[in-house]
Amino acid sequence: MVEYLVNSCGFSPSEAAKFSKPLAHLRSTEKPDAVLNFMRSQGFDGAGIRKLISLNPNYLCVNVEKKLAPKFQFLRDLGLSESDIVDAILKNHGILHVNVQRSIVPKLEMWESLLGSRELVLNHLKKKGWFFSSSVEKTLHPNLKFLRDECGIPEERVSVVLRSHPQLISRKPESLRALVARADELGMPRQSRMFVRTLDALFMVSKERFEAKVELMRSFGWSESEFSSVVRKVPTFLCVSLDMMRRKMEFFINLVGYTPSFIASQPSILLYSLQKRVIPRFRVTEMLKLKGLWTGKYKFTSILVFTDTKFMEKFVLPHKENVPELLDILRVAGTWKGNDTLHLASEDEEGLS
Repeated sequence: MVEYLVNSCGFSPSEAAKFSKPLAHLRSTEKPDAVLNFMRSQGFDGAGIRKLISLNPNYLCVNVEKKLAPKFQFLRDLGLSESDIVDAILKNHGILHVNVQRSIVPKLEMWESLLGSRELVLNHLKKKGWFFSSSVEKTLHPNLKFLRDECGIPEERVSVVLRSHPQLISRKPESLRALVARADELGMPRQSRMFVRTLDALFMVSKERFEAKVELMRSFGWSESEFSSVVRKVPTFLCVSLDMMRRKMEFFINLVGYTPSFIASQPSILLYSLQKRVIPRFRVTEMLKLKGLWTGKYKFTSILVFTDTKFMEKFVLPHKENVPELLDILRVAGTWKGNDTLHLASEDEEGLS
């Protein structure tokens, strides 16, 4: 089997020695040959086959006609292309050793009801390695029941968050309860529409990272109540990296002149891209002040809210002839490409992780 895995699959001798152990009972290469030929016929390349075998060498012992072929046909019937099926199986290889009707269909139907469309389900299936691993009976149903019956959160409100982060209810029930307890500690009312989004943010942030964020904001003068208030207003604040948050606070305090308490009262400004929105817009307003063209009609917090198009129309285009430096500022930031064509900068936070 070591020799077979080297010659037929491309494993190194040391890898082959490791993965051959569960296959020691085989007395011929008939089944492995059939599996490899079938996988290649379905679009799997050498790297994909090696990945599957490394995850579970016993896949080489599976009956092609009874076990593998029906699953591939089922995925094709869902509308997945050959490359989609390869991606889905490499991400969720457990599909290969579960029963279609008893396991795959119930999960598919439940996720479809939660996310609202089969397209979203299949998209997650292709991209997320844990998507079909959670048990409907032991994990998904208990978590939904807990959120609905004990927390009083309507299922449609949960579904909105699950469309982008379905892993929220894929975790163990006791882990979800711990998340809810953390949200309760922040004073977030369970009836609030932001409660599920807070759970989602806490899910993506470890306790250690959460405490580090608390310490960072305390170093800028925030009280514990201010920190909790900010999380309740904009839960995704927790997901901004420590380094990016430090840079943003320093910019707003040292250059814009805001107090830490004022920033805590307007926390949404901490979610805007520093390089693509905050800094260039601040430089534009400072340039207009320097040229005596600033009317003072708008506060900087309001200017940050404007869309790129509206900002250009109000503060840049009317002055582009007399103050061409404004366009230079935006070119450097990547929000202006010239020829009066607006390039909309991404609103994604560069510090998210």
